[in-house]
Amino acid sequence: MSASLSLPKPDRTLETYATRGAQRSWPGPAAPIGSRIAYAAAHVVCDPLADVDPTTRTAIDWDATLAYRRHLWSYGLAVAEAMDTAQRGMGLDWAASQELIRRSLEEAKAARGVIACGAGTDHLAPADGVTLEDVERAYEDQCAFVERYGGRVILMASRALARAARAPDDYLRVYGSILRQVRQPVILHWLGDMFDPQLAGYWGSPDTGAAMELCLDIIHAYRTKIDGIKISLLDAEKEIAMRRRLPAGVRMYTGDDFNYDRLILGDEHGTSHALLGIFDAIAPAASAALQALDTGDTAAFRAILAPTIPLSRHIFQAPTYSYKTGIVFLAYLNGHQPHFRMVGGKESARSVLHLAELYRLADAAGLLIDAELAAERMRRVLLVAGVGGS
Repeated sequence: MSASLSLPKPDRTLETYATRGAQRSWPGPAAPIGSRIAYAAAHVVCDPLADVDPTTRTAIDWDATLAYRRHLWSYGLAVAEAMDTAQRGMGLDWAASQELIRRSLEEAKAARGVIACGAGTDHLAPADGVTLEDVERAYEDQCAFVERYGGRVILMASRALARAARAPDDYLRVYGSILRQVRQPVILHWLGDMFDPQLAGYWGSPDTGAAMELCLDIIHAYRTKIDGIKISLLDAEKEIAMRRRLPAGVRMYTGDDFNYDRLILGDEHGTSHALLGIFDAIAPAASAALQALDTGDTAAFRAILAPTIPLSRHIFQAPTYSYKTGIVFLAYLNGHQPHFRMVGGKESARSVLHLAELYRLADAAGLLIDAELAAERMRRVLLVAGVGGS
């Protein structure tokens, strides 16, 4: 059943748009997905009724936040917890991240869901006085916390290390120190500066080629301590080049929210697994595509993901770090949370025109599950912005 509403256009006029909703069912897998490992970096749901300053204090709706992780597991996806999609370091501090990690690990055990958790240095403010020893201790503290509760570590990029490092050897020192201590293999995390400007020049060089060489040196030196690496550079060719140089047994996890379809499908030289923020938003379609891949149906894999690519590129358009707004907005449209409010007040990080186009693209991808619900919730957001009211 369709539902009509008025959506704004760039020329400030309104168009009547008929929401189609899901044009197919999106069943979860009957058996675990086997062709690829696919992590969805999960968002958090804030508590809009907490009497706190939302720009300085974190208040989380734990019931809705954990329910969303169960939603992701129901589609056969793994959860990447306390990552940048959860607004880590951009509204979610380490104290709240600890509670999120602890609760999610407990939930994963109950649901038999696969999970890995971000460990970084975000409780250490990047400043001129920060030393490499400070960075190492910060990493040690966070990795120890994740492992204390039985979690697998995703070793997040460090703003403090980017600030403190004076040469590529400083990265070798810090990562070597941490990797020698972890109990089980970790996933490294290379987050480009389009996602976080404070990570510019990571791995000791502003030149991506030189940075990749240093990162590969670390991976080869500590291959038994590394499950894989997620790179989020939004450059498919660089990911493919690095993927072909990884040692045997070390996986590439694509973090490319622009080109994930062809990177996951791969080529004759190899494939990428996934650790993606967009999989939070498109979980039903991502699961269906991977289920098709499990059966060898690459045509269906491509057909399912093709309409999600324009949606993802829109959500992750510059400034890329504001993509979380679109992720949460789509969860709101689909009834996974009763409000469109975010930690840090980030619901205001995208324009009304951006949200209207997101609505159209999500509908085109069949990812507005209930047309009437989505249309009504879109109307509410537009009314707050003065669109459609009298």
